[in-house]
Amino acid sequence: MALFGRREGDGDRILIVGLGNPGPEHARDRHNIGFDVARELARRWDLGKPRSKYKGELWEGRTGPGGARVAILLPLTYMNAVGDSAGPARGALKAPLDRTLVLHDEIDIPFGEIRVREGGGLAGHNGLKSLKRGFGSADFWRVRIGVGRPDSTDPEIVSAWVLGRFREPPAEVEALVDDATRAAEKLVERLASGDDDE
Repeated sequence: MALFGRREGDGDRILIVGLGNPGPEHARDRHNIGFDVARELARRWDLGKPRSKYKGELWEGRTGPGGARVAILLPLTYMNAVGDSAGPARGALKAPLDRTLVLHDEIDIPFGEIRVREGGGLAGHNGLKSLKRGFGSADFWRVRIGVGRPDSTDPEIVSAWVLGRFREPPAEVEALVDDATRAAEKLVERLASGDDDE
């Protein structure tokens, strides 16, 4: 949606929500790749240190001189309750749903692949389910970060995989974070320009 008719500060902010679980024990889990990408965005945009707000960590600023106004939120509620953080944040920041993007792991996408889409199914992802409740809709943008899946459909094995550390070489994980960060940057540019058509 273009910014025509909006006043500066009235719904022109882009909200970026990185998904993960709090605590050092989860720091390098596959499920926490959304946190890693969100922090990298904050670093690249030189947003400084986050504030504690909305049950999470919040950065606010611009992507650069004259750049898009952004807010980056890392909910610290655990994955199944991220909507309790992101829902109130979106309301308070007046971020429209079509200018809200979520960074999250996706086990049904091969490791290393990044896919961007608006809306769609929740694929059994507890974070996305909670966001749908918190936002009142699933029609937000997603940067889906492929972390691969184990050779099993057993729920306990899949859960252990998602909550486990990456087994891929560190350089490949760093490349995944970089690729996802660049995909998020491109999406923010599109949304800021009003060109959000697929």
